[in-house]
Amino acid sequence: MGAAEKGSALQFEDFLPSMARKLGVEGLIEELCKGFQLLMDPGAGKITFQSLRRNAARLGLGELRDDELSEMMREGDLDGDGELDQMEFCILMVRLSPELMLDESHRAFQC
Repeated sequence: MGAAEKGSALQFEDFLPSMARKLGVEGLIEELCKGFQLLMDPGAGKITFQSLRRNAARLGLGELRDDELSEMMREGDLDGDGELDQMEFCILMVRLSPELMLDESHRAFQC
């Protein structure tokens, strides 16, 4: 039962590293950008809580509760505006995948 208890983070731990290996870093970033486009509020140009809630099922996050979505927004909101821009979203997705950071592909994210 341990895997089920970890919730959506496990999906990212398993999903992003395999994407990075298959697509390469540039391909992974391109896919993350597509994910951002699916989740963002077109009027705001950012992911809002409402747009995340409305579109989360598109990325397999439909089972998350409002408090979990709120926590995801808080964790990713680096500038404190209550929304996620594309860079914040990409950083959040990588942070939610510790396995990705152990993989060789992480070197492209280093400065």
